[in-house]
Amino acid sequence: MQPIVDTSLWLAHKRRALAHPTAGADFLMRRAAEELAERLGAVERKFDRAAVLFCQTPAAVDVLATSGKVTDIVRVEADAAFLDHAAGLVAPLETVPFEPESLDLAVSLLSLQAMNDIPGMLVQIRRALKPDGLFLGAFAGAGTLSELRESLLAAETELYGGASPRVIPFTDVRDAGALLQRAGLALPVADVETVTVRYDSLFGLMADLRVMGETSALVDRSRRPGTRKLFARAAEIYAERFSDADGRVRASFPIVWMSGWAPDASQQKPLKPGSAKISLKTILENPGGH
Repeated sequence: MQPIVDTSLWLAHKRRALAHPTAGADFLMRRAAEELAERLGAVERKFDRAAVLFCQTPAAVDVLATSGKVTDIVRVEADAAFLDHAAGLVAPLETVPFEPESLDLAVSLLSLQAMNDIPGMLVQIRRALKPDGLFLGAFAGAGTLSELRESLLAAETELYGGASPRVIPFTDVRDAGALLQRAGLALPVADVETVTVRYDSLFGLMADLRVMGETSALVDRSRRPGTRKLFARAAEIYAERFSDADGRVRASFPIVWMSGWAPDASQQKPLKPGSAKISLKTILENPGGH
């Protein structure tokens, strides 16, 4: 499969961001961690062994540890630098370094969008889960940075007569649900929560992306450096198309959430066609009762 994301470059960007921390740069991860806490809180069960996969910060581990629902937590990162001397495993991105049926819970926050083989990753997660084990994941979905993508595309086309991709493609929520099913996970659910952030200009957004380690890591990215002229024109287009009444501009970050369970005989299953005791037609014709 032809890779879309240069994962080595993505990790290099993340390491650089880690080496030069900026207050508030982790706002998306903090938001995702808060949502994880809510979603885990809604699950009426406890988990003996959990894996936290490639989350780059301790945020997800902290959520699991404070939930009171998880006995043993193993953190996995693609580089020891992300562990910052904490306990954990170092493994290549897009791998799940656990024996089959050895986990009760697997969590991944804001890294699946940087992987080239999301279906393969989900299959590995399903294999590592015990029967009735749970996967909870979140990643940047379709529409992420759509305003920036459109503004750069328009500016580059206007100035140079053509454009190169500068923002990675993102998976949409419908595809996410299909990927869960394809991986063999039962009771799959995918939904999206859009985080909208406002900036003074495109340059404020790009500064945030840099300190988040989320600048372009496309394999087919333009090797021609963006010029001051290009970004100045893109900033004008951004302000023209995506500003609010006060002049500030919007940036969208749709976060796709996924959940699925490793199949188990105890789980609810849809009824076989024709097995219902009463027909839908009867219900519709008699809404007040049977």
